[in-house]
Amino acid sequence: MQPMWTPRKSDIEESKLFEFQQLIEEKYLQKFEYFEALHRFSVEKKDVFWRELIQFFQVQYTGELGPENTDNGFQSYGWFPHLQLNFAQNLLHRGGDDQTALHFFHESGADVKICYADLKDSTQALQEEIKSILKKGDVLAAFMPNIPETVVAMLATAGLGGVFTSTSCDFGVEGVVDRFGQSRPKILVAAAEYQYNGKTINLISKIEEIKKSVPSIEQVIVVDFLGNAPTHEFTRWEDIQALEKKEPTYQAMNFSDPLYIMYSSGTTGKPKCIVHSVGGTLLQHVKEHGLHGNMSEKKTTFFFTTCGWMMWNWLVSGLFFGGKVVLYEGSPGYPSLGEYLNIINRAGINFFGTSPKFLRALEDSKADIPGPFPTLESVMSTGAPLLPEQYDFIHEKMKKTHIASISGGTDIIGCFMLGNPNLPVYRGEIQCLGLGMDVDSWSSEGKSVRGSEGELVCQSSFPSRPIYFLNDENNERINSAYFNQFPGVWHHGDFITITERGSVVVHGRSDATLNPGGVRIGTAEIYRQTELINYLDDSICVGKSVDGDEQVMLFVKMSAGEELTEARIQEIKQAIKAGTTPRHVPKEVIAVGDIPYTRSGKKMELAVTRLISGKELTNIEAVSNPECLKYFTY
Repeated sequence: MQPMWTPRKSDIEESKLFEFQQLIEEKYLQKFEYFEALHRFSVEKKDVFWRELIQFFQVQYTGELGPENTDNGFQSYGWFPHLQLNFAQNLLHRGGDDQTALHFFHESGADVKICYADLKDSTQALQEEIKSILKKGDVLAAFMPNIPETVVAMLATAGLGGVFTSTSCDFGVEGVVDRFGQSRPKILVAAAEYQYNGKTINLISKIEEIKKSVPSIEQVIVVDFLGNAPTHEFTRWEDIQALEKKEPTYQAMNFSDPLYIMYSSGTTGKPKCIVHSVGGTLLQHVKEHGLHGNMSEKKTTFFFTTCGWMMWNWLVSGLFFGGKVVLYEGSPGYPSLGEYLNIINRAGINFFGTSPKFLRALEDSKADIPGPFPTLESVMSTGAPLLPEQYDFIHEKMKKTHIASISGGTDIIGCFMLGNPNLPVYRGEIQCLGLGMDVDSWSSEGKSVRGSEGELVCQSSFPSRPIYFLNDENNERINSAYFNQFPGVWHHGDFITITERGSVVVHGRSDATLNPGGVRIGTAEIYRQTELINYLDDSICVGKSVDGDEQVMLFVKMSAGEELTEARIQEIKQAIKAGTTPRHVPKEVIAVGDIPYTRSGKKMELAVTRLISGKELTNIEAVSNPECLKYFTY
């Protein structure tokens, strides 16, 4: 296979990854002919790798770097036990006062730039308001849209040594309480209203219910970012002002102190509360933005995300480099997809983050794509496997540029596999394994496999592993989530192939893997075929246990004005058979009104599997479009 994109030699030699590699080669008398050799060094000498990363990017810290790691495999967290740092300080220390830190766009047309000096002032002002309540280790929760005030709330919390957690505004009260009721915040920062697809939604009654249902909340601060001034009894963000201009407070924190509480999707029960460390989160994001993404003080990065998805946390960490981070709030389809894409030109975006779901919607819409995107250096994508045809679409309709499909998760607040600005791009493949991540593909017997499908595992510890789950005293939940399949080895639950050249193909969740006749099948293989059928708008494929075997069930959403006839069912089955194997062919093809997705844009295969098996789905709040669940209730 020939690469569809190859970096220029001059760009390689100007990259941070190239500079870092040269430093390691000279300092440790190594020579890395291929990226795989550098990756091997980064996992075999992981203590050296992470220490050098800290020094190379000039992370702000006090204390001692060594010993770098005292953990006992995955049994305990032991990274940099004698090092102290502050997350907010690291994100705010590099940018010049007059340099733009945040560039905020809203579907209504708002276009606001906030410089680093103003971001620091806002952070310090909020700290003055909350410091009498929020002490080191206390939690501040945000029920917020993706706006600058949410970033300020995180920075103020992290600066004071608190723990930040967030959900997006489209969650219902039950979903918010399921999360915040477990994380027990002392302070809630919430938006009075938000707007989506042209419709304004008032949140005051929801905020009142959340306050009543979460007894740990001592103060509620309401942000009226739309300027409609709805009536309420809570503290107004707009009234919080610094009496004098001074630096924010930066409380020294241990590397292993908690920074973020993240949540699993919670489709089969209350979400798990995953706690991530100050230092581990920072190092993982610095590595991913800096080495795998080439972010710098002169660059601008963007990812379409809500505050309920880990990509928000990932995006905001781009501030570390002193460059510009772009926020977008609202529907990308309002007023038009083309207008949304034009923010690449308006903001001068270098790294544009999106998802396969959005790219499919863009392709189906036939929208005019503004182009020519002269600043665009990389299109990043996550949330689901990026299909080979979508690589073609990006090059043909957007720009022939670097494509960085990335894959990881909330569990590690980062990525196992990423893009690489210095490697060629092959259609349908993630370019490489993440540096410092001891990733492999294992058979069910625990043997390493190449060129064929296996389970994604990580064989040794890494800084951004969770420090613990909340309410999990005996570590039963965290062990069940990651370590029961292969004791002592992280089992992520993804089905992947690592190719001979070190790239990766993701086939979908292995815990939603189909198993007809005892042969494992990744759902992504089926989606690659259904995506090509023009009368299908979307699909979801699951397995149903019948008489001791598993039948493949394909549910399809028809395009507007189209019907699922018997002839088309046979066409769909034949297309899947021709593009895969006879074992991939679904036993049944059923038309439904819509396909369920999580709020971060992932198909809910496990939820559908439970529903068609007659099992209860206990956390409807995890579903972005719960009205469609009725189609799967038998």
